[in-house]
Amino acid sequence: MCTRTLRGAALLLALSAAAVLVARPASLAAQSQSPQSLEESRRRLDEIRAERERLQQQQQRLQGQVHDVADELTNLERQKESTNRIVNEIERQIGGLSTQLDRSSAELILAQDNLAERRAVLERRLVDIYKRGPLYTFQVILTAESFGDLLSRYKYLYLTSRQDRALVTEVEQLRNRVVSQRNDILQVKGELDRRRQEREAELDRYGTLAHERETRLASLQRSARSTERKLTQLERDEQHLNTVLAALERSRREAAARGALRGTPTTPGTLTTGDIGKLDWPVEGTIVYRFGRATLPSGGVIRYNGIGIAAPLGTPVKVVEAGTVALVQKLGTYGLTVAIEHGNGVYSLYMQLETATVKQGEKVTKGETIGTVGGANSDYGPHLHFEIRGENQVALDPADWLRKR
Repeated sequence: MCTRTLRGAALLLALSAAAVLVARPASLAAQSQSPQSLEESRRRLDEIRAERERLQQQQQRLQGQVHDVADELTNLERQKESTNRIVNEIERQIGGLSTQLDRSSAELILAQDNLAERRAVLERRLVDIYKRGPLYTFQVILTAESFGDLLSRYKYLYLTSRQDRALVTEVEQLRNRVVSQRNDILQVKGELDRRRQEREAELDRYGTLAHERETRLASLQRSARSTERKLTQLERDEQHLNTVLAALERSRREAAARGALRGTPTTPGTLTTGDIGKLDWPVEGTIVYRFGRATLPSGGVIRYNGIGIAAPLGTPVKVVEAGTVALVQKLGTYGLTVAIEHGNGVYSLYMQLETATVKQGEKVTKGETIGTVGGANSDYGPHLHFEIRGENQVALDPADWLRKR
């Protein structure tokens, strides 16, 4: 009987040791897993993506307006940097998930080994119980030789029964743990696949941004050469226009001087400072560029001596005040131009015309049609370039002279 008691005690110790071995992977997993670091990485990834989203919105705003091209290039470079940081953050997450996958796989193997071992012990116990038969417990109790022997046998049966129940519970827990760890591994593998797909998408995006920046730079280089030629041509056309206006003004003054010698009364100017803010618009439309310094879509800097008013091709252009047609001529980049002389050295200029319906020397009245809108092949599409020149060909801001809308 002592031998049986020793065997029961040994079995109890073995079960306890096995329970310790099974419990150990869970504690190791708790120590080795670092979900905090993965969560922090995800948070940083969301912040970087939000920053890149703001940069994309800024780029869209830049593309929708006249701007300094350096801003656009800087924006593209910052988007590249953000994408690179996103890729690095995803790489960190992939590394963390790979480590977690390896750790979970090792724990799964250990749990499976422990489960196989405990199942083998349970099977041996079940075989042993089956061989002894259903009356074994009663036989052990009834064959006791003394009361002390009876207590010892009862204690042995109690401990054996408790160990068997613990063994069954342990096998069930191990089985559940194996199932749970398998599900965890599948989840981690799925997340790894998604992260790798995200990484590939971000790498493609980085390549696209780099190509876009290179393309933009190449386009800017071509555009810069083209803009330089245009600006040079504009300067020449501006000088030519000033020369023409100066010649017209000299002719006017000479004619006025001759008229004064003959006693002809001087005709007052039809366009004076009293008309500021009162003139009707030559065409109805939106202003596509304003008087003064501006940046071209190609990146060049230009100074406009007038305003551009967008209008459909062929729209009638009306003179803002009565006067005399001083010029009907094509002037380089200004296109077909009509200049109206209003006296006292003041001129209104109508440029980028498709057609002109007046001739030099004609008298025109306020609101009379003098031509139609052209400029279809210009950078701004169909529009009227409108200027007002004061004494000595000084350019005045036409927006100040037109009625407020």
